[in-house]
Amino acid sequence: MRDFALKHGIPVFFIEDGFIRSVEANASRTPPLSLALDTGTAYFDCREPSDLERLLATYDFDSAPELLGRAAAGIRFLLETGVSKYNSNAKADIESLYGPKSGKRVLVIGQVEDDASIQFGCLPAITNNDLVRLAAQENPGAQIIYKPHPDILSRVRLAQSNPQDVGHLCTVLTQPLPMAHAFETIDHVYTITSLAGFEALLRGIKVTAYGCPFYAGWGLTDDRQPNPRRGRALTIEALFAGAYLLYPRYFDPGTGKEVSFEETVDGIRLYFSTPKALGDPRQPSGPQWQAWGPYGILGWRHLLTPLVSPVIARIGHGRDAENYRADPIQFFRELSNPKFRLIGRVLYPFDR
Repeated sequence: MRDFALKHGIPVFFIEDGFIRSVEANASRTPPLSLALDTGTAYFDCREPSDLERLLATYDFDSAPELLGRAAAGIRFLLETGVSKYNSNAKADIESLYGPKSGKRVLVIGQVEDDASIQFGCLPAITNNDLVRLAAQENPGAQIIYKPHPDILSRVRLAQSNPQDVGHLCTVLTQPLPMAHAFETIDHVYTITSLAGFEALLRGIKVTAYGCPFYAGWGLTDDRQPNPRRGRALTIEALFAGAYLLYPRYFDPGTGKEVSFEETVDGIRLYFSTPKALGDPRQPSGPQWQAWGPYGILGWRHLLTPLVSPVIARIGHGRDAENYRADPIQFFRELSNPKFRLIGRVLYPFDR
């Protein structure tokens, strides 16, 4: 497809979510606040240079003090507000989750193991459990904390490895935890290619990258997969400026208008203090009632929701039931869990 487009002079762009993504952890239910459009390859593909890699390798950051000043201010804002790729106003008691701190504390960032960011960003085969084992082996006596990916916890994506297989080596977090809170009291982060590794760098935390994410190879990370194309030493401000200020494009989800990084992160802050400030990109609290259509004549299938919700919660958990109540049909379309799919086919046999 790409060769055909290039042969016929058709521009090709690789489009991915930007690094400030949404105000909800479930990415499938919210529009992106930023997008990365790349003419080279996806930014997480380490096999060939992306526009982001070329930018980081060649941009004259030393001659752009205003840009670096914006980057320093942006970093401070993210650290002060806790704004991350996915955002939530959920609170967390770290001491109750992690326990009292008595020594070195290592956080292992879980990812969706069949995700493209691992397939193309980490050439050696590795699983989340392998990463936990590596962290435990290299940090004897340390407390190892394993944070599964939010899409795994919310059952949007299926896990490829069972965290309980490494439960004897680590504390497995079994509830959603905002990334900003997860870094509290952490001394070292292990990741394959997750953006969380970069967010740890912003906090001055040592990061071991097993794969080759966009932020590796610039002198700031402990790299286990060297990239010969990289090697330039960048400050954290320069890396942030390239990745967050110059590379992605930010949008107002309500109007579609292009906005700045500063407007986007300030909108997230305002959203959680006044929930309509960001155009309320979340889905409505429930599907609209109709007298006919996919919910049946006189909307009778709406009556099933309170009866089916406890079953959904029992198979999954409370967040699954919440997502089901928000939009029952869309809930079954998104998930690949065979039990959920069976229920969906029984309740909504018309929906394929």
